Amino acid sequence: MTTISLPEQKKLIHKLQIFKIQGKDKRGCTILRIIGKLFPARVVSVEAVNKYLQEKIYPSLEQRQFSIVYLHTEVNRAENFPGIAALRSICDAMPEIVKNHLSAVYFLHPSLQSRLFLALFGRLIFTGGVYWKLNYVTRLEFLWEHVKRKEIEMPEFVYDHEEELDDYRPMMDYGMEGDHPRVYIDSTVEPAVSMYSMRCIA
Repeated sequence: MTTISLPEQKKLIHKLQIFKIQGKDKRGCTILRIIGKLFPARVVSVEAVNKYLQEKIYPSLEQRQFSIVYLHTEVNRAENFPGIAALRSICDAMPEIVKNHLSAVYFLHPSLQSRLFLALFGRLIFTGGVYWKLNYVTRLEFLWEHVKRKEIEMPEFVYDHEEELDDYRPMMDYGMEGDHPRVYIDSTVEPAVSMYSMRCIA
């Protein structure tokens, strides 16, 4: 439950750097990096998020193509998930001019739960064509095929998670997921990447 004022909530969002415009992808699109693990869902309201985005983020994206890099690494549903209605509200509040400039959404380290959730509710939440721009990226090495690695900061816990994946080597991290029978291939980038379009689970 929210217990701090709206201005304080916006300050917290800024301090945590949950949303940060940083670097470019290999198409030349500006990157909006979003760190899911840092989102304080219990203390930050949808109103605060929307106002912060409207004041600090969207004005910088209205006149240029951009991509979103969403880090789902170590997200805890109880702590970081704002709810279906909140996600829908945030997406609906995105100005049309900004949606039109969105090139792609790279969803790093998706969990099984997140894939199932988006299979059920993705179209409901991500309106205005956003859903069809959403792509899974299972490993950092595949993200670097699309994003200039020297231009975007990654939290240390992302690299720690990569090391854990190296230790366990689950099949799902190497393009062998049964619920995604087709690989998404971006014809503008070579070589073909191990990344999955949300269309595969539609």
